[in-house]
Amino acid sequence: MKDIFISPNVSIKEALKKFNDIGEKVLIVVDENKTLLGTITDGDIRRYLLKTGSLEGNIANVYNRNPKFIYSTDSPEKAKKLMLDNKIEILPVVNNQKEVVGYITWYDLFKEQPDFYQIKEKIDIPVVIMAGGRGTRLDPFTRVLPKPLLPIKEKTITEHIIDSFKKFGFYRFILILNYKGKVIESYFNSIEKDYITEFLWEDDFYGTAGGLYLLKDINSENFFVSNCDILLKVNYLDVLKVHQNQNVDFTTITCIKNYKVPYGVIETIQNNLVGNISEKPELVFQVNTGVYLINKKILNYIPEKKYVDMPNLINELVKSGLKVLAYPISGSDYLDFGQWGEYREALKLLDGF
Repeated sequence: MKDIFISPNVSIKEALKKFNDIGEKVLIVVDENKTLLGTITDGDIRRYLLKTGSLEGNIANVYNRNPKFIYSTDSPEKAKKLMLDNKIEILPVVNNQKEVVGYITWYDLFKEQPDFYQIKEKIDIPVVIMAGGRGTRLDPFTRVLPKPLLPIKEKTITEHIIDSFKKFGFYRFILILNYKGKVIESYFNSIEKDYITEFLWEDDFYGTAGGLYLLKDINSENFFVSNCDILLKVNYLDVLKVHQNQNVDFTTITCIKNYKVPYGVIETIQNNLVGNISEKPELVFQVNTGVYLINKKILNYIPEKKYVDMPNLINELVKSGLKVLAYPISGSDYLDFGQWGEYREALKLLDGF
């Protein structure tokens, strides 16, 4: 069994690191006697970040103090009902003193990964996939096959991206093409599919955001944009809900990363005197994943046929006073296939994704 237990006094940063290390969505909060105090999910921390914008503090005011649980004498049928009724991935198991003696996962009972999202209706918001880059980081593979057709098991990376949106009801996909675009277009025109594809063409390379000028006549107030070399496990309907409820102009989905600096880090004061040294500090920060939810008016900030990278566009929007929101997800919910090392590592992680 994985060590998914955590103290209520642990910092939010430590909790995030534990989520990333163990690859689970739920941690069980216990005291020093392993008495059940509650549970905390990556969604609990996301809501805290969306409210406060800070990674500081501990989990004491974040975790759920009224968790669902079962006693060790309860039947598997009761556990199944609790999980199904409440969409719970992990269920603590306690004794009569409410000490945690174990836990049951969704997979233990149902022998499959949980999928709580049922498509109720089609979502008429387009998803734009930036599929025109040269893919130089995957050279020499991309001299023959364009990066959007990168094989990931039985499908291309672009089809996996499309599937990750389709499960939430999205069905309109716009591919912005350039390098080896005819190969990409021919591929998607030749396969059976239950979604709509449209192709727009750059006449030059305009960066990770410049090609969006082709969408100037798009018939949707908002639209998603995704790079073609990353895969996320995220509830896109919740991203849309937060984007609309907070009335923002641009949402970037971010990934919370832990990085341990392998050196002693020096902090200096006036005259470059040493004020402090931290031995191999561990940093926690949000990184850009390359998936966005954008309001149509943002297109007014993208000049026609000019090179624009997405970080520069975001900085320009912030300077102009527009609302740009960071929607955080766990590090274990982000796979990057953009370089050979990342591609090989992502393939190893895909089965549990």
